[in-house]
Amino acid sequence: MTFQLICFYAFAAITVGAALAVISVRSPVHAVLCLVLTFFSTACIWLLADAEFLAIALVLVYVGAVMVLFLFVVMMLDLDLDPLREGFVRALPVGLAVAFLMLFEMLSLIGVRALKLAPIGDPAAAAGMSNTEWLANALFSKFLLPFEVAALILTVAIVAAIPLALRPRVGVKIQHPANQVRVDPRDRVRIIKMAAEKPAMLDAPVVAKPESPTS
Repeated sequence: MTFQLICFYAFAAITVGAALAVISVRSPVHAVLCLVLTFFSTACIWLLADAEFLAIALVLVYVGAVMVLFLFVVMMLDLDLDPLREGFVRALPVGLAVAFLMLFEMLSLIGVRALKLAPIGDPAAAAGMSNTEWLANALFSKFLLPFEVAALILTVAIVAAIPLALRPRVGVKIQHPANQVRVDPRDRVRIIKMAAEKPAMLDAPVVAKPESPTS
C-alpha cells in the first residue's frame, strides 16, 4: 500500500465523517464548520487526483467565501433549528431509499464494467502541461463559445434573482431610489429664524446655600 493510497483513505474517511456530522450535530455553527472540513478534505482528494484547479477553486470559492458567509449569517441570526429537526427521524427511511435509488441509477448509467476498465490517460500530462494550464488552454480556445454562453446565462440568472428577491414584504423597511431622487429639500429641511434672547436663568440672583453645622 503506497503513501498516496493511505492519504486517500484518510481524506475519504474524514470527508464521510464530516459530512455525517453536518446533518447530525445540533448546533448550526458546528454544522457549518463540519461542512468546511468536508470541502477541505474533498479538495485534498482532488489534489491527489492531480486536479489542482478544482481543489484550489473549492478552497477559495466555497471554503474561503461561501461557507464563511454562511457562518457569519448563522452566527448573527442565531437560528433555532430544533423545530426543523423534529421530523428528521421520520424522514430518514425515505431519505435512505432515495439515496440508494440515486446510487443504483448512477451505477446503471456508468456501468459496472466501466469500473474495471483501465483509467483514461491524462491529457494534461500527455501535452506536457499542468492541469490548470491545460484546462485554461482548452477553455479559452476550443470551448470559448460555450464558456461565453454559460457566463451570459449566469449573468441573466443573477439579474433575474434581484427582482425576485426584492418583492414587496409586509413589515420590512425598504428604500425606493426613485422616491429618494424626487425628494424636494424644502420638504425635508425647514429653516426657522429666531430672535436671539437672553435666557431668564442668567438674570436671576445667585443665592448662596447656608453651610451645614459641623460637630
